[in-house]
Amino acid sequence: MDHWLKSSLVFVAAILILPARMQAQPAPPRRTPAPATQTAAAVPNTRIAVIYSQDFQDPKTGITRFAALLAKLNAEFQKTQDDLNATAQRLRGLQAEIATLQNGPNPSPTLIQTKTDQLDQQKRDYQRRGEDAQAAYQKRRNEVFNPLQDDISKALDVYARARGITLILDGSMMPLVYAADGLDITRAFMADYNSKNPAPAATPPKPAGTTPKPAGTTPN
Repeated sequence: MDHWLKSSLVFVAAILILPARMQAQPAPPRRTPAPATQTAAAVPNTRIAVIYSQDFQDPKTGITRFAALLAKLNAEFQKTQDDLNATAQRLRGLQAEIATLQNGPNPSPTLIQTKTDQLDQQKRDYQRRGEDAQAAYQKRRNEVFNPLQDDISKALDVYARARGITLILDGSMMPLVYAADGLDITRAFMADYNSKNPAPAATPPKPAGTTPKPAGTTPN
């Protein structure tokens, strides 16, 4: 996930330089100090909280809209995953067939080489298809989850302001040496967000055999 919060710390150092020695000279006339026109800057009253944004994605206890979108995303790519799994199974079968030919009583070098060439070509095709599928999945994942991440970030800002929290540290994005249990607002925020942003009802799966085929598809 992206950075949820941004903060900056400004350190100001004031250095007072005193004369190294006092010379025996007449003291200059005292100047009447001007009336104070500004009040001293108030020390900010900071309230710090901690979240663990990684917990938002927990399918059981996290933000329910994450789980719903993940299920929807995986369903979109289920056919692709099934095809890759079937191809991997065929590759294993072809590899076992080559091993059987090599260990047979009358191995045929020509047949073994032909099968080996087929295996190598199919492995390359399988790897390319897997890389394409991974890239497509990641692109679609960003399209699906980025709006939700933006919405959660805004909701977290509103949540913090309403409770007077001035600084939130994300323990999933940075190492924390120590944080008291009372500072962790992860579960409280998730409960608040889920109550105001319930996940849409899951669409029931379609009965087998009812999935429409694209126009022009040749029946199996």
